[in-house]
Amino acid sequence: MKTLTAAALALTLAACGQPNDSKAQDGVFADNRIVPGDAAAMKSSFAPVVRTAAPAVVNVSGRGVQQVQDPFWSMFGQGPRSQQVGSVGSGVIVRPDGVVVTNYHVINGMQEIKVVLNDRREFSARVILADERSDIAVLQLEGVSESLPVLNIDDREEQQIGDLVLAIGNPFGVGQTVTNGIISALNRTETGISDSGSFIQTDAAINPGNSGGALVDMDGDLIGINTAIFSRSGTSAGVGFAVPASMVKRVVDSAVGGARVVVRPWLGVKGDSVSADIARSLGLERPQGIIITDVYAGGPGARAGIREGDVITAIDGAEINDQGGLNFRVGTREPNQTVQVSILRDGRPQTIDARVQTLPGDADIEKAAVIDAAALAGVQAITLNPALADRLGGDPFANGVILVRVDPRSYARRGIGLQSGDVVLAVNERPVTTVGQLSNIQRGARLTVQRRGQQGILLAR
Repeated sequence: MKTLTAAALALTLAACGQPNDSKAQDGVFADNRIVPGDAAAMKSSFAPVVRTAAPAVVNVSGRGVQQVQDPFWSMFGQGPRSQQVGSVGSGVIVRPDGVVVTNYHVINGMQEIKVVLNDRREFSARVILADERSDIAVLQLEGVSESLPVLNIDDREEQQIGDLVLAIGNPFGVGQTVTNGIISALNRTETGISDSGSFIQTDAAINPGNSGGALVDMDGDLIGINTAIFSRSGTSAGVGFAVPASMVKRVVDSAVGGARVVVRPWLGVKGDSVSADIARSLGLERPQGIIITDVYAGGPGARAGIREGDVITAIDGAEINDQGGLNFRVGTREPNQTVQVSILRDGRPQTIDARVQTLPGDADIEKAAVIDAAALAGVQAITLNPALADRLGGDPFANGVILVRVDPRSYARRGIGLQSGDVVLAVNERPVTTVGQLSNIQRGARLTVQRRGQQGILLAR
């Protein structure tokens, strides 16, 4: 029986809407920067860096077929029709045998992928790992018979705000283009791009087609993959974002290691950003960190001794100011790796060693069960667990039963109004924790349902 994919459910399960404000957090930086000392230095060229980096930046194009429904012809009973679609972006060669990094959104839904090198050679490519959460995909070029130029992935995170950078890619499909700028912000979270992303912000011009291209430092190393812009016109407005090299390397290592998915560990804690009011109430000198509101029983944080009310200020020395920053820092680590968690407890700083681990539970959505009786007959559903909720882009602490598929002709859809992706939290005010609790829903029952972050009541009339 046809079921929804994880991608189709991801946005539905999101715990809340995206905030309007984004944050930049301090990182671990070097201190050996200098400004140009004379007019000759001001006239220095980026050409040496471009000569090193440009040969490893490629054009990525894809072709695919998608089903589209014409609203007019659908009134006459005509079903969806096939339509050719295409995609153009950029990529970076990171291994001499033809391993290429690009954006997930560049190749998503594409059945044929072609990569054109800087010297105009063309290769077919196949996807070896596509990670929607980070918007990173790893490709393998086919038919590579010699070593290809590569960019070194620099994941040391020594960048500083104000550092010069180059963005190299294929904007608007016009051909390889280099733009320069500075790093405008580091560890930028709550951008609306990803719930576990922490991005490098730059004013180097990034335009459509630059997606998947390289953000390069003055050593000619890859420090990020250009992925998004903030713009009202659809073109560069000086606010672009790149996935940091630490996450890029994590995805690449997973891909070349044979993994089909990127396994992100967790700390098993969640919290709220410390506002000015909260900082004053806690006696803090300034707003910093996140105050822990929930600790998963038996999780890594609980075993390490983290408690509700603790304020986490840093992971391995990198400052944390929101949940997205925490998710990113922990997500770049390997499962079972030990991290140093800096906390404030009762106003006193402490450091706790915690071993991050994979999320508990089964993330296989294909194991959804079919309800075969009463008002929800024919509905496919599965109980949420941390691993499954995280895979769907939701809150790992979420409870309830998610409806994987609701037949549009069923009573559950027409009579109650349930939809695929809904999470049933309670029936008649009693919490729902298993699919079995939905197998005997009778007329008159009140279902508490969460849909796209909003909660409401539906009646089985």
